[in-house]
Amino acid sequence: MCGIVGYVGGGDAVPILLAGLHRLEYRGYDSAGVAVHTRSGLKVHKAAGKIARLESGMPRRMKGTVGVGHTRWATHGEPNDTNAHPHTDCAGTIAVVHNGIIENAGVLRARLQAAGHVFRSDTDSEVVAHLIEAAGEDDPAQAVRAALRQIEGTYGLVVLDARRPDRIFAARNGSPVVVGLGQQEMFVASDAAALVRHTRQVVYLDDRELAEIDAGGLRTATLDDRPTSKSPAELPWGHEAYDRGGFAHFMLKEIMEQPEACERALKGRLDAQFGTAHLGGLNLTARDLLAVRRVKVLGCGSAYYAGIAGAHMIEALTRIPADAEPASEFRYRDPVIEPEVLYVAVSQSGETADTLAALREVRRKGGRVLGIVNVVGSTIARECDGGIYMHAGPEVSVCSTKAFTCTLVAFALLALHLGRIRDLSPARGKRLVAALQRLPEQLSEILVHDGMQSLGARFAERTNAFFIGRASGFAVALEGAQKLKEISYIHAEAYPASELKHGPLALISPETPTVVVLPRDDLYEKSLSSLEEIRARRGPLLAVTHAGDDRPEAKADDVVVVPPTEPELNPILMTVPLQLLAYHAAVALGRDVDQPRNLAKSVTVE
Repeated sequence: MCGIVGYVGGGDAVPILLAGLHRLEYRGYDSAGVAVHTRSGLKVHKAAGKIARLESGMPRRMKGTVGVGHTRWATHGEPNDTNAHPHTDCAGTIAVVHNGIIENAGVLRARLQAAGHVFRSDTDSEVVAHLIEAAGEDDPAQAVRAALRQIEGTYGLVVLDARRPDRIFAARNGSPVVVGLGQQEMFVASDAAALVRHTRQVVYLDDRELAEIDAGGLRTATLDDRPTSKSPAELPWGHEAYDRGGFAHFMLKEIMEQPEACERALKGRLDAQFGTAHLGGLNLTARDLLAVRRVKVLGCGSAYYAGIAGAHMIEALTRIPADAEPASEFRYRDPVIEPEVLYVAVSQSGETADTLAALREVRRKGGRVLGIVNVVGSTIARECDGGIYMHAGPEVSVCSTKAFTCTLVAFALLALHLGRIRDLSPARGKRLVAALQRLPEQLSEILVHDGMQSLGARFAERTNAFFIGRASGFAVALEGAQKLKEISYIHAEAYPASELKHGPLALISPETPTVVVLPRDDLYEKSLSSLEEIRARRGPLLAVTHAGDDRPEAKADDVVVVPPTEPELNPILMTVPLQLLAYHAAVALGRDVDQPRNLAKSVTVE
C-alpha cells in the first residue's frame, strides 16, 4: 500500500526519488517524504498530502547521491507532517521508511521510552529507528539485524545511517522489496514500477533477508547473518507500460487495453486440435489433476468476485465441486485442509497480505496451492506450487479492470484444461477454444458502445443502486457494484436475482436504479421475472444482455447488448459495460478515478 524508493549512485538523488514516488502514487497514500545523505549530514523533508506539496517545500540544500523516499498510507497515527516517513532516531543520524505493521510496537516503544528515547510521531514505524540506535553496534548492518530480530509483524523497509553515507540497507518480511541493478548505481523499491525508467534487471528480497547496497552492487544475508545468493530477473515491461498515454485516466486506458490483454492471456495456451488448454506452469500431471475432488478459490475484493465466477466455470466444465471464499476470512477460521482439494490463490499484485497468509496456512497444513497472479516474481507467485500468470500488463489504476478480465480468462483456461482431462467432450472443448479465440474481437466491439457516457452521467445523479444476476451473473453483479461504489462513491449493493424478494425489494423505488445481468442462458426467463418485479415498483432498469428475438427494452429502461459466447464465458464480456458505467459516473461526479479515497492498489497490510 505504501511506497518506497531508494537510490545510491553518482546522480542527484532527490529528482530520482521524487520521480519514483510519482510512479507509486497509484498505490494510494496520504503523505510523503524523503531523506538524503548530504555533505552536512542526513537531511529529512516530509509533508502530508500529495507529492506536489512535498516538492513545493523541498529545501534547496537537499543535495546528495544516496537517499530514500516514501509515500505513506496511514495505519498508526493520523495523516500529518509528523507521522509521514522517513522517521529518525533521537540523534537524527538514522532514517527509516517502512511498509507493513509492527505488531509489538507498543511494547517496544514503552521499553525504549523507559530507556530515555524520545518519540516524535504516533506511528509504529518510528520504533525501528530507535531500535537501531539502541542496538549499540558499530556496524550499521548488524544494528539493523539486531533491531529486526526484536520485531513482530510485517515490514519492507529501507534504512539510511550517517555512519555509512555511501550505502543503504533494505530488508523485508511479508512486504515486498525489489532491488534494481544499474551501472555504478543501484535502486530499491517496494514496486518495480518505480524502477522501470532506470533498469530492467532486478533482485527480489525474500522474507527475513537484509540487503546492504552501495553503488557497486549488493550483499544479502539472513537476519542471522548467513550469506544468501540472488539471481537477477528481468522485468517483463518497460516504462511505456506505466504511462497514461493520451487517455484522461489510467482506468480508461486499462479498460481500452482489454482486447490486447486478453490476447496475451490466451497466447500459446489454446490447442484447437484437441479442444484443450496448455498450462505448463501448473506443475501438476494429469494424474495429479484426476485426483482432485474439490476446488477452493481464495481472494480479496475483485479477486474474490473473479473467484466466484471462476468456481462456476470449473464446476460447469469439470463437474468438480468448486467454491470461492474471501481469503481474509479463510485465514482466521482454522480451516480444514484436505489433500484432495486444489486451492487457488488469486491476486493481481501477488502481494495481497490476506491472500498470502491464507496461502501459507494451506501449505503449512500440507495443501497444494495454485496461484493466478499478474506480477511476475511477486511473493504469491514464488510461494505457490504452480499457477497461471494473467499477462494483463501493468495495472496502475486502483480500480481493477483488465486484470479482473484476465483473471476470468485464466479461470476459463484452467476449467477447460481440467475438464478435458476428465469428462469434457472433444467437441465441447473445441467450441470453448473457438469462443475463447473470439474474445479479443468481441471485447473490442463492446468498447465502442457509444451510450455508456450518457448512462454513467445519469447514474451520477443517483445516491444508491442495485446490481442483480443469477449463477455466474451474480459474480458480475458483485464486481459491477464494487466498481461503482469504489470510484464514484455511489452506494451500490449486489444480490442474487433470486434473493430480491427476500428483503432488498423493500428498497426498490423510482429513485433507485437496478442493473440486471441478463445473459440469454437457461435462466433467462427466470431473470425476466425479476425485471417484472422491479418494474412493477417503478424501479429504473438497466439490462446487460445479448441480442434476441424478443425485446428486453419492453421491460428495461436501458439495454446494453454484448456479443454472444459460450455460457461459461459470459462473465468475461458482461463485466466490461459495468466498468464503463462506473468510470463515466465517476468522471461526471468529478472523482479522482485512479486514486479513490481510502483505497490502495496493493493491500499489503491486514
